[in-house]
Amino acid sequence: MTDAVLRRLLLDLARERAAGATFCPSEVARRAATDWRSLMPRVRKLAADLIASGELVCTQRGQPAHPLTTQGAIRLAAAARK
Repeated sequence: MTDAVLRRLLLDLARERAAGATFCPSEVARRAATDWRSLMPRVRKLAADLIASGELVCTQRGQPAHPLTTQGAIRLAAAARK
């Protein structure tokens, strides 16, 4: 699984959700492979890149979070359009 494919899956899943709706990064990994757990570090890294570019946002319990420094469950969503 390439980073480009995982990045596309992150963005596709964000676009599929209603405005403000979130998704778990594991949903991306599960779409990509049956052995999805091994993909989670890469999915979080790519999510961090997309957050840095302003395409995604990350939260934990409704508060801003970062996918590489936050432990536990996080949620991702499309960034609000300007």
